[in-house]
Amino acid sequence: MPDAPKSLMRRALEAAIRKAFTRAYHTIKVDPEKYMEHLRMAYGLPAITYDGVFGVEMHRLDHIAEETIRASMKMAAAEGAGLGMGGMFTVLPDLGILAAITMRMIQKLSLVYGFPYNTEDEEAELWVAAASAAGVDIGRELVEKQVVSKFVPRVIQRIAVRTSAEMAEKWTTRLIPIVSSAIGAGLNYYFVRVWGERALSHFRQRHLAARRSHEREQAIPLPASSTW
Repeated sequence: MPDAPKSLMRRALEAAIRKAFTRAYHTIKVDPEKYMEHLRMAYGLPAITYDGVFGVEMHRLDHIAEETIRASMKMAAAEGAGLGMGGMFTVLPDLGILAAITMRMIQKLSLVYGFPYNTEDEEAELWVAAASAAGVDIGRELVEKQVVSKFVPRVIQRIAVRTSAEMAEKWTTRLIPIVSSAIGAGLNYYFVRVWGERALSHFRQRHLAARRSHEREQAIPLPASSTW
């Protein structure tokens, strides 16, 4: 593909990704309380609160997380197959729906591993996870001393730059007639799988670190009380 068209494609994708994730930021949110109820009913999660998740066996949490990713992959593939029939003309609406599916998956993974996002600090951590899922390293200096309203757009911009570079070459295959539907399904399936695996790894490591910290705190003996 010539450099000029590729550059134009990349800039268009970057703008579309930035717009899609900005819209997802303002409109997409999985309700933590309702999702906890879903986890208990659908998976028999033996926890009442998200603090209780840290007492659940890791293999159970990993199973739920993997099932969550698989469900999102199937949804993304179905959406990509439908809009893929329009070739490149449906890339923009496809990206909007794909961003929504991806952000809901990341939010669910956050909750599965015991991290709700009710405060600004927790919401910032959620976007750190989104950046990690996109393959973007967000340094702690960017997270600290920033209000969410300024922090999130900067993260979205970095996600857009990284993701557009990865997509520019692959998504040109949607120009191919007839097979564009199958290609759209495959691209979306792969996209969500990769992001899901990265997000799972991020939340799992964070969960294990928090669990170890909690166990250390419980192991510290209380000072003996004085008797008079």
